[in-house]
Amino acid sequence: MENLPETIDVDPSDGSSSGSTRAESVERARIEHCINLLHLPSQTEEALVLLNKERRCEDMPLMLWNAKNVSFILLQSMASHPDTKMKIVKAKLPVYVYPFMNTTEKGIKQFDYLRLTSLGVIGALVKVEDNNTPEIIHFLLETEVLPLCLRCIDVGSELAKTVAAFLVSKILLYEEGQRYCSTFPERFFAIAQVLANTVDRFLGKPPPQLLKHILKCFMRLTEVSRLVG
Repeated sequence: MENLPETIDVDPSDGSSSGSTRAESVERARIEHCINLLHLPSQTEEALVLLNKERRCEDMPLMLWNAKNVSFILLQSMASHPDTKMKIVKAKLPVYVYPFMNTTEKGIKQFDYLRLTSLGVIGALVKVEDNNTPEIIHFLLETEVLPLCLRCIDVGSELAKTVAAFLVSKILLYEEGQRYCSTFPERFFAIAQVLANTVDRFLGKPPPQLLKHILKCFMRLTEVSRLVG
């Protein structure tokens, strides 16, 4: 991480007025704000709500965070920014959230908050596609994130299932992800079974967003189904 800037302070004397520079300044200010809040001796409800507003995954429900969750907020902001996302990938920082995705407890909101926040960090890496996305997908497959996403689809809340299904569909969008799923027949059928079971568990029609991502996964799987026994 030797290429990281020495400071995240914004130089007011910088004459650049481009949109990208302004966006970078806003993002750095957000990160600096989160870092400053880390030094609070105690966090009031007001401070926690302010931290929640700094999160990049805006479709997550509003919830109060304790001091340990501030690191997730900062990591998610870094994962979503084009200047820092590859830095944390090369440092393999995302693997530190993997254990929270691997929990099996159902119906305990504290575990699901951790599960959902961890998914948010991974989702921030791939939400906006760019030239680095194939390398990020390779990193995620190399570190075995797909089984963890399937675990979240299996035991997570509706929102956790939706985010995890989105990640699986993103992975399957790339040739390397399709090869990963078709390497072993058992792996291919395990993925298909988890997705099918998720749909079958709903008495009525599954939530639209969740169903959309699951259907995308099945469409990708049909493209590689001929490659497995």
